[in-house]
Formats: sequence, structure tokens, C-alpha cells
Amino acid sequence: MSEAPTVSVASEDDLDGLTTLFEAYLAFYGRPAERAAVREFLGARMSRGESVVLVARMRDELAGFAQLYPTFSSLRLASAWIFNDLFVAPGFREGGVGRALCEYAIDHARRSGASTVSLQTAHSNHAAQSLYRRLGFAADEEFQSWSLAVGI
Repeated sequence: MSEAPTVSVASEDDLDGLTTLFEAYLAFYGRPAERAAVREFLGARMSRGESVVLVARMRDELAGFAQLYPTFSSLRLASAWIFNDLFVAPGFREGGVGRALCEYAIDHARRSGASTVSLQTAHSNHAAQSLYRRLGFAADEEFQSWSLAVGI
């Protein structure tokens, strides 16, 4: 029987390992960044309470992370969460880490009284899409997602 992942909210003590995972996440999406910039970005989000960063552990190692950003739904007149980032280190894939992070994120949203959890993933990321469907997420058929780069 394999070990089940444990998930918790990241702390300052997790920042070094989390930075390493985040660097791999950025590289996965073809967006590498310098370690110092990654650490500064994560540390700022955590210390300012601008996001909730979750970490999953297996075998006493950081196996993956997720990041949630609080927002609001004007149409629902309620709070909501954007499930912005999910990454599982290659050596821990297929071990339930992604699912555990997602379930914790959904529970966190419910406990906070949010109306929805929304996310995006690459069109080519079929593994993530399959996981999200199994967890009850549905592709939005009412609204299109658009973006405009305005800096950096």
C-alpha cells in the first residue's frame, strides 16, 4: 500500500522547497524565471495574504503545490477562488498528489463560504483536464476567457 499525500497550507519554512517546485512549474509552461524572482514572488503572496499556497508531502518531501487567489463573483454577489496554479513533481505523479491538492483547495473554498472555484489549464494538458472533470469541474460554455498583456 502506497503512502497517501498530506496537504497543508504552506509556511515560511516551505519557501525554499516551494521555490524549487515553482521553478519546475514555470519551466513546464515554457516560462522559466530566476530563482530569486520566483522566491520573492511567492514570499510576497504568502506574507501579504494575497494567496493561499498549498503544499503536498510524500515521504517527507514536497511533492506538489497549488495556489489559490481570492476574488469575487459579481453575478453571484459572493466571494470566489481562482485555482491558479497546480504542479506535481514528476517523481510523484500518478500518486494522488494532484487530486489531494485539488480536494484540499475545494474544501478550503467551501470552508471560506465561497460561491465558486474557477481554473484554467492549457488545451494540451489532458491529464489535468481529466482530473478536473473527475472532481466535478466543467468547462465554461457560457463565457469565453480572454486576456491582454499590459506589462512585463
